[in-house]
Amino acid sequence: MKDEEDDNLIPANEENNSEDNSFDENQEGNDSDEIIDVEAKHFEGQHFYENTEDENDTITKVTGMYKDWFLDYASYVILERAVPAIEDGFKPVQRRIMHSLKELDDGRYNKVANVVGHTMQYHPHGDQSIGDAMVQIGQKELLIDCQGNWGNILTGDGAAASRYIEARLSKFALEVLYSPKITDWGVSYDGRRAEPNNLPVKFPLLLASGAEGIAVGLSTKVLPHNFNELIDSSIKILKGKPFTLYPDFLTQGIADVSNYNDGMRGGRVRVRAKIGQLDKNTLVITQIPFSTNTTTLIDSILKANEKGKIKIKKIEDNTAAEVEILIHLFPGVSPDKTIDALFAFTACETSVAPLGCVIEDNKPLFIGVSDMLKISTNRTVDLLRQELEIQLEELKNKWHFSTLEKIFIREEMYIDFKLYGDRESLYVYLYDRFEPFKKSLVREIHDDDLHRLTQIPMIRITRFDSDKADDFIAKLEEEMKEVEHHLAHLVDFAIAYFAKLKEKYGKGRERQTELRIFDDIEATKVVLRNTKLYVNREEGFVGTSLKKDEYVTDCSDIDDVIVFLRDGKMMITKVDAKTFVGKDIIHVAIFDKSDKRTIYNMIYRDGKSGPSYIKRFNVSGVTRDKPYDLTNETAGSQTLYFSCNPNGEAEVITILLRQVGSIKKLKFDIDFASLAIKGRASKGNLVSKYPIKKIELKEKGISTLLPRKVWFDDTVQRLNVDARGELLGEFRPSDKILVISQAGKIKVITPELSTHFDEDMIVLEKWIPKKPISAIYYDGEKERYYIKRFLVETENKEECFITEHSNSRLEIVATDYRPVAELVFTKVKGVQKDNLTVDIESFIAVKGFKALGNQLTTDKLKQVNLLESLPYEAPEEIVPEEIEVQGEINSDDTDVQLDDDGQVTLF
Repeated sequence: MKDEEDDNLIPANEENNSEDNSFDENQEGNDSDEIIDVEAKHFEGQHFYENTEDENDTITKVTGMYKDWFLDYASYVILERAVPAIEDGFKPVQRRIMHSLKELDDGRYNKVANVVGHTMQYHPHGDQSIGDAMVQIGQKELLIDCQGNWGNILTGDGAAASRYIEARLSKFALEVLYSPKITDWGVSYDGRRAEPNNLPVKFPLLLASGAEGIAVGLSTKVLPHNFNELIDSSIKILKGKPFTLYPDFLTQGIADVSNYNDGMRGGRVRVRAKIGQLDKNTLVITQIPFSTNTTTLIDSILKANEKGKIKIKKIEDNTAAEVEILIHLFPGVSPDKTIDALFAFTACETSVAPLGCVIEDNKPLFIGVSDMLKISTNRTVDLLRQELEIQLEELKNKWHFSTLEKIFIREEMYIDFKLYGDRESLYVYLYDRFEPFKKSLVREIHDDDLHRLTQIPMIRITRFDSDKADDFIAKLEEEMKEVEHHLAHLVDFAIAYFAKLKEKYGKGRERQTELRIFDDIEATKVVLRNTKLYVNREEGFVGTSLKKDEYVTDCSDIDDVIVFLRDGKMMITKVDAKTFVGKDIIHVAIFDKSDKRTIYNMIYRDGKSGPSYIKRFNVSGVTRDKPYDLTNETAGSQTLYFSCNPNGEAEVITILLRQVGSIKKLKFDIDFASLAIKGRASKGNLVSKYPIKKIELKEKGISTLLPRKVWFDDTVQRLNVDARGELLGEFRPSDKILVISQAGKIKVITPELSTHFDEDMIVLEKWIPKKPISAIYYDGEKERYYIKRFLVETENKEECFITEHSNSRLEIVATDYRPVAELVFTKVKGVQKDNLTVDIESFIAVKGFKALGNQLTTDKLKQVNLLESLPYEAPEEIVPEEIEVQGEINSDDTDVQLDDDGQVTLF
């Protein structure tokens, strides 16, 4: 009796509490713990635990319903609600919706409310979960032909009530989802109706639509993939060729799939919005990341603005059929830096963790998308085989009966029917008459065949045409041969099937999401420094609340601060309201752990009366809030001279010694450029064993670091110093890069790694100021072609070097010294003019930037080609002399030598 009660409790609980206990298996964010709490409300007052050990033993065993029922409940949620099946890619509610749509299908639209009501015959979990699941299927624009307001995945707007919207099966769904003769059928939950256990889906539907669900103890997140790419990959599988699959999202955006991990656990996909620069004070978002919408995206931007991470003036949302979010900036705010900040601090960049989990043989299976596609492709081949076998059997039956009918009528077997009064004797007679023809038939004759023959109307017998019958049989034989050929070449047939699907339904389903490798954005470099850092040097405090003390610099709450003390200690700490770092601070600044070009020059005294040492070092690889001693760790050590140099500058200083003993030379100079740059822990080189009275700055220095090599990575459209992409050259602090766009705009800018480049950029190179730029363009106002040569006159400002008429366009631009162009003329009245080669250097001299140029030709041009430039020996670039290590210092009491590391030692 207890077993019967247990068997009936869960179904009853599901029915009676369908509203409270409903689990939307198609939406993210459902908490399984909440579900368990709802179930637990019905268990109050029952005995859950039984202590089976000694009183002093703390181990208890779970008994009663918690012993067995929770496992039953977890299994039920996993198998019947949250996780899709590998066979057809559907969760039960989705499969039941599609089955109901097929049963209701008559070619016309059905109210969604009617479909939901019909589906409740198969899905006993309330109309809300059915309606939500159906809307999500419809929004994927693949299986359901929608009519009415079905919501907007871009804005996050919900669909209208189910009584207002309509649906019917799409042509694609009708072709690939249904085949009743090979469908695996079961019974509905109440045993009254038949429903499919799995639909015979002949397409990788799970990978095309994606799936997401949270069950008890596990979850699934299969990302959607591109329709055409899935078909192409299935064809490659059948041909035995390698393939790769990457997700594709209806919200478009840009994705970095370098860590996709085939859609398995541990993988991650970074998705970004597509952000462009409308003008110098306006950014525009035209595509959004997967898993977001314009509402959540704008909310995240406003929240980042309130927290001071970014600085924007206002946001306009003009989204309709396509995304358009305008972000207006304050004057003077960098658009490039703001774009990076949007990626770093808002939902403009999201990270999606895929998790391939499906149901196979009533068990969860963790699997990658490549294996999912292989299983789906092989299943499609098997389903096609079953359909062909059924089709062949039906053709054989048609051929068999048509042949029997022809023999029956031709041999006039119907004439003797009146001699036989009962069916058994008549069938014996017919079997005897057909005996001579058995060898020509494809199978044995059955009573059903004879019954059909005896039911042929006499009017049909009298009008029987033997020639037409032969033609029909011949046509059946041709169809049988064709089906047999398909079965013999099943893989080729499947390939043709997939190709037909792509041809029929692939148009308009091209890839939406652009694949690109992202560069890592350091938040500390792009965050808006909206607060101020102060220091109390004497007391040893730094922070943002010390407004009465010395101002240091602007900062943000995610910055780190580096502090140097008079006693030679150094510490790095997080920006806070007030932090004690140590008394007698000599230097404080914002710390960038990736900065390798900031060099610190330092002279310190070892102990209270020891010798003095000099060192140059940079700071990297440190632990926050840990004090580091930059001296020889002798008690009483003190920093005598310190300077921070952002680009490795090396100044010249004058040392003045105290009069001690017989020392004669009390003053001499030291050039920091003579020292090698070492780590912060190095002891340094000896300056003097005598006490130093004073150190004076004699001369500011220049950078001792080598010019920095800069590359351009076309994949991410960014500059870098990591040898990725094309080398632009070696850049000193004063060097610039030249940028020219197809729109005829030119600018010369400092090569900052955070710079964004427009998609229509056609020239990016190191700028040589005296190197002329040549251009051929079409003037829209004068309707003539012009040629000009000019030098860039203004730095750090974008200017247009062609006329500003709307029809003006740039044909070619060249940055070589002696470029050559080829003019291809348009055929006029059947006459084709020969191509003309133009030596641009000889054609026109270098003129001013704003000059219109010389008219190139009055004829209409079909095309302008840039040919190989003429030879030219460019003048050598003037490079500053390398700083040599000084081997002598003019001092009577000071000797100079190089140590083992090549450093200068003074003593």
